[in-house]
Amino acid sequence: MTADPALVVRALADVSAIGPYFAVSTEPGHESDPSWRPLAELSTALEALAARVTDFERRLGTGERRVAASILFQGLAARLWSPVVGTVTAHGLVPVAAPAHLRWRPVATGPLPLWTPRTAGWATVRQAECAEMVYQAVVAELLDPLVGAFQSVTKVAPSLLWGNAASALAGTLRTLPPARPDLGPRAARLVGELLRLGVLAGTGEPAEPAPGHHFFVRTSCCLYYRVPGGGMCDDCALLAPAVRESQWARTARQAGGAR
Repeated sequence: MTADPALVVRALADVSAIGPYFAVSTEPGHESDPSWRPLAELSTALEALAARVTDFERRLGTGERRVAASILFQGLAARLWSPVVGTVTAHGLVPVAAPAHLRWRPVATGPLPLWTPRTAGWATVRQAECAEMVYQAVVAELLDPLVGAFQSVTKVAPSLLWGNAASALAGTLRTLPPARPDLGPRAARLVGELLRLGVLAGTGEPAEPAPGHHFFVRTSCCLYYRVPGGGMCDDCALLAPAVRESQWARTARQAGGAR
């Protein structure tokens, strides 16, 4: 069922309060600002994307272009997953056609700002039927074109990029439940269902070693360990299981959930 645009505005404002990765502005004043660009340009303006990869390579201090591309893509995937997971779990709203309306604005650092000048194109759904709709909105309409674009500007394996997308999806459970504990079980269920669909299937497995503390074990590596001063993420396929368990336990203790 098509959602009331006014309801979508309120839902986006609510979810935006969770954090910068969840924020989508509906401010009408942005209409006159030419710096806001269609999100689709990230996938079609290959020269601009190549320039962003080059800039990221410089900022990371790596001489490996595929490493920069991998880390950049993972950040973009996290930015696209977060508000959708938030609106679905908090309000039962899925952006069925909204991805076509999204705009972005370049920034030097931090999460990519997102704005939508239109709040039509959303649907209200029940939890049991929303995973496939979310997959279509985020994976098919946004991430799949981005994967193709990144492969056009640098040599990076698609399996690595889809692993990054899965890791970014699982990462929403590190932010959303602590901010909104009431949404934790619902969000975890949605993420688990999404990780069994299409290109996300086989990219890794979610884990909950302590109640309410969500982690992920991927089958690939984002290459962050090749960044100067970087290391292995706690979901990395290259990480020894004992080291991973130790990192998880430390993270849980620091969050106040000691086992």
